[in-house]
Amino acid sequence: MERESKTIEGCWQTWLDDVRHLKSIDDFSSLMTIAMPLEQSSGYLVPLCEFHAGDDETISLLAKWRDANQTAYPTRFAVTLEGTKTWLKKAILENDARVLFLVLDRYGRPVGHAGFAGCDNDAGNLELDNIVRGENRSPGIMGEAISKLIRWVEAEAKPNSLFLRVFADNDHAISFYEKLGFQNTSTIPLRRHESNGRVDFLELEADDSDAPDSTMYRMEYAAQDASADDWILTAGPSVSSREVSYSTDAARTGWNSKWGDYLKKFEQHACDYLGVRYAITTSSCTGALHLSLLAAGIGPGDEVIVPEISWIATASAIRYVGARPVFADVRYDSMCLDANDFKAKITSKTKAVIPVHLYGQSAPMTEITAIAQEHGLKIIEDAAPALGTTCDGKLAGTWGDAGCFSFQGAKLAVTGEGGLLVTNSEEVYQRAMKLWDHGRRPGSFQIDKVGWKYKMSNLQAAFGLAQLERIEQLIRCKRQVFAWYEEMLDGVSGIELMREPAGTHSIYWMSNILVDPDCGMTREQLTDQLKQRKIDTRPVFSPMSTFPIWDEPQQTTGRVAADISQRGINLPSGVCLTYKQVARVCYELKQVLRSKRSLAA
Repeated sequence: MERESKTIEGCWQTWLDDVRHLKSIDDFSSLMTIAMPLEQSSGYLVPLCEFHAGDDETISLLAKWRDANQTAYPTRFAVTLEGTKTWLKKAILENDARVLFLVLDRYGRPVGHAGFAGCDNDAGNLELDNIVRGENRSPGIMGEAISKLIRWVEAEAKPNSLFLRVFADNDHAISFYEKLGFQNTSTIPLRRHESNGRVDFLELEADDSDAPDSTMYRMEYAAQDASADDWILTAGPSVSSREVSYSTDAARTGWNSKWGDYLKKFEQHACDYLGVRYAITTSSCTGALHLSLLAAGIGPGDEVIVPEISWIATASAIRYVGARPVFADVRYDSMCLDANDFKAKITSKTKAVIPVHLYGQSAPMTEITAIAQEHGLKIIEDAAPALGTTCDGKLAGTWGDAGCFSFQGAKLAVTGEGGLLVTNSEEVYQRAMKLWDHGRRPGSFQIDKVGWKYKMSNLQAAFGLAQLERIEQLIRCKRQVFAWYEEMLDGVSGIELMREPAGTHSIYWMSNILVDPDCGMTREQLTDQLKQRKIDTRPVFSPMSTFPIWDEPQQTTGRVAADISQRGINLPSGVCLTYKQVARVCYELKQVLRSKRSLAA
């Protein structure tokens, strides 16, 4: 499972934004909310940030460590308190290229520090830097701290390479780094240069024939393949310091007159990102769909066309308002609504269509919108798993009368449970708001209409705001996971990897494959074999028309929907998946397919 490609799609710059956020923290309370716990030693990692810039005690300790560890670094000079203050401010806090973490023991006492350099490079290569052990009160804590930092950057930044430099005669440090998974890959000859009391060991030019004064090793991190003892799950969120910080603030201050502060920020950020006029937070996407149908005037006797393949909430919301779902077939390229079959299913009773942007792929909205407008139909988009997906340059959820999103715990951006209704129609917004608040007369406790309570909490909105602020990072990570699958499954017979249709930009909430019917095994046999290897997968949704919950008999299931529902698989697609984990999924998938072909032969 060797890595061949060195390309990354772009988690890097948005990870750097998170680093800037860490370094900007200027109060102790906020700092401790984002501390990274070290489970084995019961210690913590905290970023050196603006809070520390005015702490003379911490600066004095940093100066002491810098002075005591000079021989470990290629630059050596007289260390002073003022010089350390300047170094912290200019070289760390105001320098996008570097980030440094204090290592705290179980009692909160600093025992060392470690960080990264090269954070602002375009090649995706990070250098582990400034590793200093202070008072050794907790054996093993530095190794645990460095391993924690490595896991953090692998999940969030997805670097192409991770390396460090160490003097070749520092046997103790070399042994320490080897135990952490670093391997010596090259030797760097150095020339000693001394000026005004400062000593620099500079790399020799390639054409310099003089003997070096010293040498360093460049050691690359060579992580073990993802352990076969650990499950690789289908989904999973990315939780940064921002989510923890905002949620803590909401828990401490978000009550009484501030009960809705994060709700307002969340809704405004959603409007700004999607380019819509109105947004209403809800308790779920199901609630958003229900409110949208009511606000659009859909009721008993009406028909609403939906794609065969979706989570049942899409059709259930139609039944909530007394209308009838009519199921149309889907397309092979996206598993989303087939525009031609949608048009064929329109009758005099049809009042709306709910296109579903399934698994982060886009429905063919240009075609669907034209048909809906021709027949005077409302468009309510089920964009539950597709925040950030586009079709012909326009974002999912912004095409029709209303768009509905989910922030359930497996989605791209999460709030645990939660949803969002967006619209550009003031009429839809006002109707939905009234129903969202139990039919309350604004500014009173008088109720003049039967309504519902589909509200998101302020605590959820605080977490969700941080997720929305990081949405581009999350999308890039999802697309990176798909790019790895595309690289590693290229040419593998027995399966077909599903790609984004032309003219669309998928967020790849789920990376999907179709099992070839001639590969010698069913989807269930394949997923069972993967399960035995601790690879989690999900089957593509079954056609909704086949469920025994409808009052009237349904028409024959669409041909494409029936086929996809028997052959489609959601592969592990969590935001924080690493290259090694995706490589293990692909390796095991290939092994299962190969073993089946061998038995057949």
